[in-house]
Amino acid sequence: MTFNKTDDAHGFNGKVFTVITFMELVVVGIYAFKIEWYKYLLPFWYIENEILSIIGWGFLIISLIIVWIAQSHMANSWRIGIDEKNKTKLVTKGLFSFSRNPIFLGIMIANMGLFLVIPNAFTLLIISLSTISINTQIRLEEAFLEREFGNDYLAYVNKVRRWI
Repeated sequence: MTFNKTDDAHGFNGKVFTVITFMELVVVGIYAFKIEWYKYLLPFWYIENEILSIIGWGFLIISLIIVWIAQSHMANSWRIGIDEKNKTKLVTKGLFSFSRNPIFLGIMIANMGLFLVIPNAFTLLIISLSTISINTQIRLEEAFLEREFGNDYLAYVNKVRRWI
């Protein structure tokens, strides 16, 4: 984890990421262990059905595979946040030749899967906060990568899309 403790955009985004992670743990914990409390999460009962739940589980499994493969492609270059101290290589192979952000893409797919499996106001809020937080983080990382790798990164940006 390399989110800083300062009051800049990167530090603030780290705090938002922590809140999102805590919310996910609470929602899943309530759903798994305290189902009688589930009504307090404001469920969207009208989209609770087996087909959407199966699709959601499919998204969750696909997201795990995408994130696992992308993290393996990054190897020692993988960080959570921006690490200005430790120098790494620019990763452009594997999934990174199709998307500049396959790990974030996997996280967004997981959030959609979680919503389909557990459709409620809080999982919808998780999607909303994650979308804002991830897009902010991507832009912060892009600025860092441009400073760090210069023309190599700009050539990569011109070749590979941000998402897919």
